[in-house]
Amino acid sequence: MTSLPAPPRFQHRSLAEYAGLLLVLALVISSLAATAPSAQALGSGIARLFAPSGLLMQMFPPDFSRIVPIGWKLLETLQMAVAGCALGLLFAIPFAILATDRLSPHPAVRFVARSLIALFRTVPDLVWAIIFIIIVGLGPAAGVMAIMVDKIGFAGRFFAEAMEETDPGPQDALRAIGASRMGIIASAVFPACLPSFTATSLFALEKAVRGSAALGLVGAGGIGVDLKVAFDLFNYDEALAIILLLLALVIAVEQGSGWIRRKLI
Repeated sequence: MTSLPAPPRFQHRSLAEYAGLLLVLALVISSLAATAPSAQALGSGIARLFAPSGLLMQMFPPDFSRIVPIGWKLLETLQMAVAGCALGLLFAIPFAILATDRLSPHPAVRFVARSLIALFRTVPDLVWAIIFIIIVGLGPAAGVMAIMVDKIGFAGRFFAEAMEETDPGPQDALRAIGASRMGIIASAVFPACLPSFTATSLFALEKAVRGSAALGLVGAGGIGVDLKVAFDLFNYDEALAIILLLLALVIAVEQGSGWIRRKLI
């Protein structure tokens, strides 16, 4: 009679690893204790939300009387996201090449490229929007440039990781027969990374559409301006209409990118 295989068990960890896990657990618990709202405050806030004169009651029914100007602002938001994302993905490719170990011409260049990608990814897009508003003024141009910089940081990292994970065999074979650096990139690296590039680009577009709505809060164009004005004037029913239309736009973009992802990957 054959014996059954032993059930899988957790691997034994060293004392240092257990200490590290305990530190992480302590950090999570202390963070929750320091920042989470109290049960009393949360309960009273929910009660005020559903009160007859509360925010939720003031938002229903949504007011779609300004659907035409809101629709044009949504179109501007989509245009900002598409333009900024396209420029960001375009500039992310050379940054990613320079940040890749096997493709960068020098370690110092790789360090600078990685540092810039980290900088673009670390600074929030709202801060970039404020910076570009100072440079180019209020309007969608500042929003496009903020999205562009944010997407260089977002896509540049994933593009570089995808290129580093490719099989080095074809690259070494092309290098052995005297192929140039650009020839290796075009013939061996990009074809292998195309599925990852496509997925990252589509996720970047979805992220840009969601983020572009917030840029209007600081004057960088798009539907965020109308949303902020509606809340400032206590027109909560109009604010709900804007939120619902924005939700429909985000869902449409996500469904479209999902369809493209299924067809290409």
